[in-house]
Amino acid sequence: MCGMLLADLGATVLRVDRIEPSGLGVERPIQFNLIMRNRDTVALDLKAKPAIELVLRLVQEADVLIEGFRPGVTERLGLGPTECMKRNPVLVYGRVTGWGQDGPLAKYAGHDLNYVAITGALAAMGRAGALPTPPLNVVGDFAGGGLFLAFGILAAVIEARHSGKGQVVDAGIVDGVTSMMTQFFGMKAAGLWTDKRGDNILDSGAPFYDVYECADGQLISIAPIEDKFFLELIRLIGLPQSTVELKKDKRRWSELRTVLADTFAKQPSGHWRELLENTDACFAPVLTMDEARSHPQLKTRKTLIEVAGVVQPAPAPRFSRSVPDVPKPPRVHDPEDYEKILSRWLPREELASALETIKATSGRVLETSG
Repeated sequence: MCGMLLADLGATVLRVDRIEPSGLGVERPIQFNLIMRNRDTVALDLKAKPAIELVLRLVQEADVLIEGFRPGVTERLGLGPTECMKRNPVLVYGRVTGWGQDGPLAKYAGHDLNYVAITGALAAMGRAGALPTPPLNVVGDFAGGGLFLAFGILAAVIEARHSGKGQVVDAGIVDGVTSMMTQFFGMKAAGLWTDKRGDNILDSGAPFYDVYECADGQLISIAPIEDKFFLELIRLIGLPQSTVELKKDKRRWSELRTVLADTFAKQPSGHWRELLENTDACFAPVLTMDEARSHPQLKTRKTLIEVAGVVQPAPAPRFSRSVPDVPKPPRVHDPEDYEKILSRWLPREELASALETIKATSGRVLETSG
């Protein structure tokens, strides 16, 4: 994800891949592994010394190296921060793991759900009386890991241009997720958040910040936290202004939930969309991924685009001047492409030796989804 984010915004990213599939992650045809878009790939056997030497030579030309192995693996391979920074003192060495580079869990396997679980975030996600809801792997892997790593890398690159020195960026997913929980730790300390799921403003506890079913079975969301927006909602849906008193008294939230649920259940979702969209009622329909593409807001901004027949998110965020190119689809590179790929990194006189190293250590290129 970090590589995709940086490549989407114009970074030249070269992925050094495994020769054989890792067996990790959800396997799929390469054209659907969208976070692998916008980058070149070469396959190397990193247990072979010539391959390690080639990677170190590429490091000399790079601003950043990103690795996602367990702590200590790149050191054992001869590609740790010490070896790489000897070749390139200004290198930013980005490391992303679940548990971080140290601590009692650092060397053990885990996945997104485990990392989110120990931060306090997972326990807070879910409805009253129900088990916590796994938040896809968006919260941990992609936000707490990939996005925080990209953020740290960019900060370190800026610092390196001033100091002339590189450094290691240790992006532990547990750290990133915990950072995103900052507001909730503050609310908890202030007595404004409880440990009970479905008891708080933002966790489905508040009836004015939740999802409701319409007469046609479709779902809508409302989120008018502020009184002025809530008053706009109840005005538009025909409830008396006194309904705001139910909102202000947490002891009466169950009454308000019943009123809202009964009201929204009387009409199909199309009715509520026509009435509430393009207002300050803090309303939106709950759409599937297929439906999202046709929503006027996302359609106008071209938030979802089609590349090589596959619908996918466009690069984000937006820039006024340096507009990103349309993403190039993920693909397995034929070894015949290697000369073109490496020519972006190495002087011409070194290409023959580099290609010979790849030929001797790579064999067949197999893209992985790990």
